[in-house]
Amino acid sequence: MRIGIPTEIKNHEYRVGMAPAGVSELVHHGHSVLVQRGAGAGIGASDADYTAAGATLADGAQAVFAGSDMIIKVKEPQPQECALLRKDQLLFTYLHLAPDPQQAQALMASGCTAIAYETITDDRGGLPLLAPMSEVAGRMAIQVGAVSLQKANGGLGVLLGGVPGVPPGHVVIVGGGVVGYQAALMATGLGARVTILDRSLPRLRWLDDQFKGRAQAIYATQQASMTAFADADLIVGAVLVPGAAAPKLIRRADLSRLKPGCVLVDVAIDQGGCFETSRATTHQDPTFVVDGILHYCVANMPGAVPRTSTHALNNATLPYALALADKGWQTACRDNAHLARGLNVHAGAITCPEVAQELGLPLTRVEAVLG
Repeated sequence: MRIGIPTEIKNHEYRVGMAPAGVSELVHHGHSVLVQRGAGAGIGASDADYTAAGATLADGAQAVFAGSDMIIKVKEPQPQECALLRKDQLLFTYLHLAPDPQQAQALMASGCTAIAYETITDDRGGLPLLAPMSEVAGRMAIQVGAVSLQKANGGLGVLLGGVPGVPPGHVVIVGGGVVGYQAALMATGLGARVTILDRSLPRLRWLDDQFKGRAQAIYATQQASMTAFADADLIVGAVLVPGAAAPKLIRRADLSRLKPGCVLVDVAIDQGGCFETSRATTHQDPTFVVDGILHYCVANMPGAVPRTSTHALNNATLPYALALADKGWQTACRDNAHLARGLNVHAGAITCPEVAQELGLPLTRVEAVLG
């Protein structure tokens, strides 16, 4: 199969769809890989590194898209990239279509087949291709939240870890999944007071056992949540409904109950955000203020640490990329029902139930596509 790796063009996105080590594996399996010149610059991978791995270099995205059967990316295709996609071409990347009807329509119009990292599942009910970036984003949420809390950046002026004689900052994490757990690890490591809100009793028990009193795991009733929010210095939104838009957990009317200068970090912004006042921002201009509350809503947080993120993501995506390339996407999806859950768009139709429901579009079932 001919596989294309274009340069990512989203604002301040430095990751790359496949590192040289992954390219080498694909070539070893007999596939040809076309890499856009400079695609790996953000992770310190030179064009020479890619040619040494067996790739062919291409000048510009148009050449990569035109010369490839499968495109492997990191972030959702931008409008100019959607225009380069074609019928019978496979796109393998993050899509996050539920809050993005324009992208959904563009992919449908292209006629391509699109498999989304974020809806592929595993035997344990997890999301194995979302997990590595959730780990990065969860840890980064505390890092960027701590910086945003600095007074010069618009925050409360609170040091999360405190100092002797002064209490630490209070971090409230909404959602105890992969993002929430990683955020809690970082926050407790800094010495902050940490509250995790979730509605899964098994997960709350697991979190309680993991942190052994260093963080409070609380059932997220409306009353308990608002009590925690009112006392928080930093709130991390980490709620995920696979494939669907994130629920709105803090409404605009609730902001008046928060401390002025409190920081909201919305890690769910890729899926529309879990705060009503959230809107996607970029690393170039990451924050904004609504009613005295500082919001951090960067839609590609892991892109700020591309070396760590690319290698972590490639470790997860490579086995699936190999299966798709070795078998073809239809056979690979027939052989692996979890991979088939990643199929979001095919031949002008939406094939992911959650996306179809959120966007109010007709659903073509994966079973019908795969025969």
